[in-house]
Amino acid sequence: MNRSFLVAIFVAIFPLTLISSEPSAFGAGDLSSPQPYGLTTSEEILLQNKQKLHKVVVKSNNQANEVDSLRERIDGLQSIIESLSEKSQKNKKNIAALEQSNLTKLKNSDEYEKRLSEISQLNSDLSKKNLENLKKLKLVITELSVVIDTINATYITKDEFNALVNDVNNFKELVSKELKNNATPKKSEFENMSNGDIATKARALYDKKHYTKAIEYYLYLIEKKYKPARAHYMIGEMKYYRKNYADAIAYFKKSASLYSKASYMPILMLHTAVAMEKTGDKKNAKAFYKGIVSKYPDSKYAKEAKKYLSLIE
Repeated sequence: MNRSFLVAIFVAIFPLTLISSEPSAFGAGDLSSPQPYGLTTSEEILLQNKQKLHKVVVKSNNQANEVDSLRERIDGLQSIIESLSEKSQKNKKNIAALEQSNLTKLKNSDEYEKRLSEISQLNSDLSKKNLENLKKLKLVITELSVVIDTINATYITKDEFNALVNDVNNFKELVSKELKNNATPKKSEFENMSNGDIATKARALYDKKHYTKAIEYYLYLIEKKYKPARAHYMIGEMKYYRKNYADAIAYFKKSASLYSKASYMPILMLHTAVAMEKTGDKKNAKAFYKGIVSKYPDSKYAKEAKKYLSLIE
């Protein structure tokens, strides 16, 4: 059922101020939400695996970027080394040639001391440049060491990644089997009972606070499409009393979308508002409280809503 249809349903029972807040008020069960709530147990585990796999992919991408950066630095380091080697060899040849020339041509001349001084200065300059380049090399090597240590500390092997993927796939298969099993009614328990008898039994279990068994009966009725609006409401009530507020909101929402004129709508709205407040959604909780006061001003639920409003404001 799409959102526009849900909004149309709630127009009949909630004031305009309440309708304007409905999209975020009943967002339970949405796995694409940044902070999803109202999830079933299977959906929660599936969301956790989805988030875990996403972190692995992000981590793997970061490692790939670090490796690319490392390769670029190594290439730069290789270029520096080759350049130093080439300059060193060239300078050695120049010095040797200059010394030979000086020894041959200037040994007995007045310029011998001058040329010898020039050679010494050239050697000194070359030594300084080599020292500067060595410092740069040491700095690059230190940075590369840090990158390598980081990669070693966070590296995820191919086997580890494949193991995680296998775990996710196995979980999906397990959830699929569980959902399939849950969708199959227990024929041995319900085959000789009419839907009306099952509904009566479910209510009796609810009154005795045997919620686990009662929920099983109401889920069967939902599958059989026998008064599904009331069945969703009753499950929502049991989730509410068990303080599983996110799930309660989801079942209340479905009940209201199926039948918006039910006699239990005032208490459904009140418990929805309380559940929202308990989950931290005070804005929409206030909207529902005000909706109850506006729609059912003379009811006991309106009085309770006013009390909650006085505490929340």
